[in-house]
Amino acid sequence: MKKLNDEYQCAINLVIDLIGGKWKVLILWNLNGETKRFSELLRSMPSVTRKVLAQQLRELEEHGLVTRKTYEAAPPKVEYSTTDMGKKLQRTLNEMCLWGDEYAEKHQIEMKECWTGNEAAAE
Repeated sequence: MKKLNDEYQCAINLVIDLIGGKWKVLILWNLNGETKRFSELLRSMPSVTRKVLAQQLRELEEHGLVTRKTYEAAPPKVEYSTTDMGKKLQRTLNEMCLWGDEYAEKHQIEMKECWTGNEAAAE
């Protein structure tokens, strides 16, 4: 797990440590207040490996942004969802998506649909 510092110069530095990296923001975006199984998350992010997804989910869980619920079943069933603190990031993620769309349009960058089909950004 990525260990957090005991002290930060600025809250932005803390946020970067919590959700920085290639996949954490996309994991939170894909969960979007929903509960999903590991395989669903893996399918929604085709470029991530199983190992990296598991590691990133574990870090998000250890930092209190995602919960992991295990069901005793055969085969084992594990579901992930955002905590209240993780859900509070959704508005920020929506704004980031809108900003990205605006930037892409201004700089003539072609955008594909978000992997989740997440409609929340349009609200």
